[in-house]
Amino acid sequence: MQPIRIAAALLVLSGALVSHSALAHSGGVQRTDLVHQDLSANGYETLQVRVDFDEKAFAPNHAHPGEEIAHVLNGSLEYRLDGKPPVTLQAGESLFIPAGVAHSARNVGGGKASELATYVVRKGEPLVQLVR
Repeated sequence: MQPIRIAAALLVLSGALVSHSALAHSGGVQRTDLVHQDLSANGYETLQVRVDFDEKAFAPNHAHPGEEIAHVLNGSLEYRLDGKPPVTLQAGESLFIPAGVAHSARNVGGGKASELATYVVRKGEPLVQLVR
């Protein structure tokens, strides 16, 4: 019975890594994990990630199993949250994205753009779920 549990855990983990990787390197978007820490709130963890967008790069529609705070470090990024008009943020501006809300991001500036994404998510679930 133990080998089956290990195999199931590896399948779940590989699914989480595949979806995270698929978004991480889609069309000129690079992610660098900075912090990954369990929280004192049982069943939750926080992650902090630097996301770099090449010129005109696009992160396709996706969702997270918790909240995200996106803070633009440089450049101009346009965010589209499901059911809301697009919003463009410049360096120094931030956006709160509620749990489970589908969203995308696009570099709309003339060069590279970067954001610092902070997630508070349910532990053990894939960080990124692509949404069509």
